[in-house]
Amino acid sequence: MKSYLVKTPSLIKFLFRNWVWSFSKKEKIIYLTFDDGPTSEITEWTLTQLNKYNAKATFFCIGKNIQQHPEIFKKISMNNHSIGNHTHNHLNGLNTTTSNYINNIENAENCIQKNLKLKTDILSLSTSLKTSCIKGQTSKLFRPPYGKLRFSQSKKIRKKGYKIIMWDVLSADFDTSITKEKCLENVIKNTKNGSIIVFHDSIKASEKLKFVLPQLLEYYTFKGFIFKNIE
Repeated sequence: MKSYLVKTPSLIKFLFRNWVWSFSKKEKIIYLTFDDGPTSEITEWTLTQLNKYNAKATFFCIGKNIQQHPEIFKKISMNNHSIGNHTHNHLNGLNTTTSNYINNIENAENCIQKNLKLKTDILSLSTSLKTSCIKGQTSKLFRPPYGKLRFSQSKKIRKKGYKIIMWDVLSADFDTSITKEKCLENVIKNTKNGSIIVFHDSIKASEKLKFVLPQLLEYYTFKGFIFKNIE
């Protein structure tokens, strides 16, 4: 029996209203998010699919994966997608002391900023590139691994200036017990205007992501939606 909800109930959104679960329903905009990267197996493929539809997304990256794949991380940034913090070691907040959790987030943030600075340094060599490529990210974004977080952790994270980004729709691409067709159904059935959708650019989720993402992009583009990154 699954231990997660594909569609986040309104009550949960209300109870944890200091966290971001979705955006305005007035416009036909979808917010794709990808957790757990970057990885050599699927992240670059994901970027290629997004580029085909001029779709922007938000990547919640694990610090140690940035260290292992800095060139792939730079490609995410160079394509003007937003970057979010997903801790350095994919920690479960409920199983981690607040001090250790915050330290782990700061380690990941150091990796993010170090590699974003490399991007800025490269672009600053050319004024034309700098003008056309740097759009800027207006806020620090954080998503807790597994969606699990203590109240004390949440409070300190927000005090450090982060927006805690959760989700409206969970694709469940990580669930090995469901089919790729069911994963697609999870998304199509539950996505509305302003939905934040969770995918994973991880090895575990790669088979389902390769099936679902191209179809989702085509389906919603045909229906007049645009895909934006979270700023």
